[in-house]
Amino acid sequence: MSVVTRFAPSPSGSLHIGGARTALFNWLFARHHELYGNGGKYLLRIEDTDRAISVEGATKQIYESLEWLGLDWDGEAVSQFARVERHREIASQLLNTGLAYNCYCTPEQLSEMRELARNDGRPMRYDRRWRDREPSDAPSGAAPAIRFKMPLEGVSVINDLVQGKVEVSNKELDDLVLLRGDGTPTYMLASVVDDHDMGVTHIIRGDDHLTNAFRQSQICRALEWNLPEYAHIPLIYGQDGTKLSKRHGAVGVESYKQLGYLPEALCNYLLRLGWGHGNEEIIDRNQAIKWFGLEAVGKSPSRFDISKLASINAHYLRNADDKRLVNIVMRELQEKFNGTIVDCAKDRIFRGMPGLKGRSKSTIELTENSLFYVFERPIKISRDAAELLTSEAKYLLREFANILENSDWSKEALETKARTIADQSNIKLGALAQPLRAAITGKTISPSIFEIMEILGPEETQARLEDVLCGN
Repeated sequence: MSVVTRFAPSPSGSLHIGGARTALFNWLFARHHELYGNGGKYLLRIEDTDRAISVEGATKQIYESLEWLGLDWDGEAVSQFARVERHREIASQLLNTGLAYNCYCTPEQLSEMRELARNDGRPMRYDRRWRDREPSDAPSGAAPAIRFKMPLEGVSVINDLVQGKVEVSNKELDDLVLLRGDGTPTYMLASVVDDHDMGVTHIIRGDDHLTNAFRQSQICRALEWNLPEYAHIPLIYGQDGTKLSKRHGAVGVESYKQLGYLPEALCNYLLRLGWGHGNEEIIDRNQAIKWFGLEAVGKSPSRFDISKLASINAHYLRNADDKRLVNIVMRELQEKFNGTIVDCAKDRIFRGMPGLKGRSKSTIELTENSLFYVFERPIKISRDAAELLTSEAKYLLREFANILENSDWSKEALETKARTIADQSNIKLGALAQPLRAAITGKTISPSIFEIMEILGPEETQARLEDVLCGN
């Protein structure tokens, strides 16, 4: 059987980190079957039927986040709102075949039902007062909602690919609304119709939708449609064990991009939240496609650990293509310091990238760590770095500067000259290298100072030393 999955976010805001993991699991399952099974497709549907909660620009942000993550979808994305007439058609079909009915309850009557349920300490369920009434009882001029006739006996069973066999008594399921009084379809109906029409075979989503599956499966049965396979994955929790929310920090994919995480690192981390392959922690995209299966998805919620994500991101930074990282850094520099960057900044950063990226956990850190390559002198000296530039340190720097004229400018030769000064002064190399770093980079931490000197070149390096030695 060819597999068809779908990701169906609501445009109520930016793409949530939990939604990104759902999209990733759907994408991987489809791509695995595309390459190693009988075929697979991954579809995208924007569930924008409820216009009241749709946020302007959210759909565009969702597209951009998915594209940044590399989760490309097959065909055109589907707008649920554009399919309203099809949803109404199915609601009418269920009504005409006696599988649904008109409900004329007023908002006040529904509020009374909720209040009564609250006072009795039970969940709110519609009392089915219009289920078997005659059409002649309908109030004049009232626009009815259309409700589904849920079976009154028996149980609804879901053989979930993650949760296992799950069932609920049909007595616990109320007659859900299919079409509101204003003619707009509900999520329950629209989702079932769209999944059927799109040929979706596997619905992979958060386990907060498990109760929806009982209701939606009954609609499928009433329409004599094939049931999709369900796989409800546990939610992502914060470190405190509660559902991940804004109070735990950034929860939108767009935020993690802005915080300097690479998309492959975020995908790797999200993959390992609730899914595993032995003891493997670093899993690239090709391996993930080859190995992914729903049988390895756990039933317990996962906890989001930002320090673990940072560690994985550092790994991917160390192994990322230097040109790609340079382009990222240059974009960030141009956004923050437009017009103040030296012409040779890109070349310097590219040459220094091997030393820079191993010391960074994010592209933000990478950009900050490269600043000493990009500005005109005199460079800014941090407070900690300035404390290293004592009179004794400046004496050593002058001795070092005096032997740099007309010398080999390789990092190896520069280090050798520095060792000569250190040996003559009966000090350790670090006693010279640290103030040298402070003078040339303005920082106390950096890649090898001799590598930096080689990249900056003799003219720039000596000028920076003179700025410090002459008090500029």
